[in-house]
Amino acid sequence: MLDQDAFSKLKTKAIKELFTSSEGVPLDYVVWAQADRRKSVQSLGQAYIRRQQKELAERKRIEGLYRYEDTFYDQGLLHVAGIDEVGRGPIAGPVTVAAVILPPHEYIGGLNDSKKVSPDKRERLYDEIMDKALAVSCVSYPPEEIDRLNIYEATRQAMYEAVAKLAIAADAVLVDAMPLPKLSMPCQSIIKGDSKSANIAAASIIAKVTRDRYMASLEVDYPGYGFGDHKGYYTTQHKQALLDMGVTPLHRKSFEPIKSIIEGRPFK
Repeated sequence: MLDQDAFSKLKTKAIKELFTSSEGVPLDYVVWAQADRRKSVQSLGQAYIRRQQKELAERKRIEGLYRYEDTFYDQGLLHVAGIDEVGRGPIAGPVTVAAVILPPHEYIGGLNDSKKVSPDKRERLYDEIMDKALAVSCVSYPPEEIDRLNIYEATRQAMYEAVAKLAIAADAVLVDAMPLPKLSMPCQSIIKGDSKSANIAAASIIAKVTRDRYMASLEVDYPGYGFGDHKGYYTTQHKQALLDMGVTPLHRKSFEPIKSIIEGRPFK
């Protein structure tokens, strides 16, 4: 560690490298930077403090996402699985469910409901979750199963299957909104759970990235439909593709306007 005299003789570029390195910055350096006669060095010290405050706030936010898990952790139930789905609303493609068990209080910066995270950030979070999770499973039910069971029941059955496929048995389950009465372990359903529980948020990321990657891959076999763009949701682009090229095996025949198209009725 440098003394204050040696620190004051460093060029601004060298001080910037100290403050942006992955290693911790000694408190003395921060104090000396703020007292330095150079405005650029003062700014580096102030920027570092702001980053630390932001990091602290993020860690506090993530810790708050474990409040539902803590109810089970306090009972010695440490393998808490979070469950979430994506794809209930589209008119094409599967419904996808993920189950994730994170180590208790695992820190994953930026973790949140997948709908609140950018695609690039979701990809980064996906990799980090897969690396840090104790167990992950992902289940997709295709359109024909959705048509056979209805979307609600298909989602619920996929959730049961996702729990059963976890490499580590769940001691308890937290699920976004859906009641799962047939589970043998304690289960709590949480409205908007993907923004309130770390494990459910992690599951929402895994499910979303998995399904989005699959929908993008369909561009090869179904060029022109734009599945990589709209992911099966009924957009203007999707409507035009249906008008131009018709219904595919990927479309849910029990959903409108697919049902009307098949029956030859007008659709909006």
